[in-house]
Amino acid sequence: MNWIEAHRKSEELAALAEGALRAGEYASAIALYRDAGREEAHALSMVSPETPKTMGVSAVSAAALYFKAKEYDLAERLAVSCLARDDMPEFASEQLKGILQTVWNERLFRASGVEFVRGELIVGVAGGLVAVGAAPLDLVHRKVEEVKNLFFRAVEMLLDLPLRIHGAPASELREQFRPWMVQAPAGSYQFALRVEKPKQFELFAAATPDVEEVTNRLFGIVSAAATGSIEAIEDRIPREDYRDCFIKQVRNLAPTGKTFERLTIKATGREDLAPAVFSVQSRRVLTDSLRARTPMSPEETSAVREQLVGILRGVQLDKDWIEIAEERSQQTIRILQAGDAIDDIVGPLVNHKVTVDVTRHSDGRRSFLDIQSYE
Repeated sequence: MNWIEAHRKSEELAALAEGALRAGEYASAIALYRDAGREEAHALSMVSPETPKTMGVSAVSAAALYFKAKEYDLAERLAVSCLARDDMPEFASEQLKGILQTVWNERLFRASGVEFVRGELIVGVAGGLVAVGAAPLDLVHRKVEEVKNLFFRAVEMLLDLPLRIHGAPASELREQFRPWMVQAPAGSYQFALRVEKPKQFELFAAATPDVEEVTNRLFGIVSAAATGSIEAIEDRIPREDYRDCFIKQVRNLAPTGKTFERLTIKATGREDLAPAVFSVQSRRVLTDSLRARTPMSPEETSAVREQLVGILRGVQLDKDWIEIAEERSQQTIRILQAGDAIDDIVGPLVNHKVTVDVTRHSDGRRSFLDIQSYE
């Protein structure tokens, strides 16, 4: 058997593993990934040093397949031995380091008794001020908060709970469904979302199967939003109240182009699914979608619609208003009728620059229509 035959056999086994994974046959998928890893490791042993690119591809593939098979010792040994080679190409070295870090994370989780439900989402930002493995702290903090809020929305929808407008998710929910942000392999700036397995599934027994798939369901939602297709969004989010909420939350994830230029979300272990990619244009499309879904009332049509830009300083949604330090006038402007705004959307924007759409009435009052991040 030569390299081509062993590599091809590995690809065939990996494809079968992915099919088993999609069918919910997890034990079979792990066994197939293990066999695929062994075939790829065998292929790697036959690669000539004169073909470094082929060697790098095989090394990364074998380590990744062992990791998917949960053969962490084999993945670690292979990655370490490949990284020790002087002729390992740079692209492969970087990816092997990422796999190695992920293996070490898994060991730490096992030692601490932490278990995760199936699935993982990799969130990456790129362009603008973002460099490989580095990004402005303020940007990272906001994106982590927004992804966390999206996760809890997905759980609440899976449990068929009423739409939460104000306040944090219920304490039982936060205790049972705990999201983790885990270091992801290098590549621009990335982090991974994983979900800790609930310790008392019986509290939400009816939703147990769905919770195991929560990251896949969340990925389906963001993928639909990334297309900008109303039909796709309606298919993924059947409840209208949740639909508007998700569109607004996903829109705030998307870039404006001022700090970064692209946000990507992909599901690990699902090579059959294209990543959800959000650009500056994605934000515009989602904003237009929201406006089309929310016709103006007769009172609003007689008023003047305007857009304000400034720092969000005050939020009193219970009292029906927000305040911004408006950039153009250098004044603090109170915007009324903001009580229907959702905490998850407004919360991460406090003390940040925002764009607020309002209607200005003849008596000078301004009524809230929409809010989104400016940067």
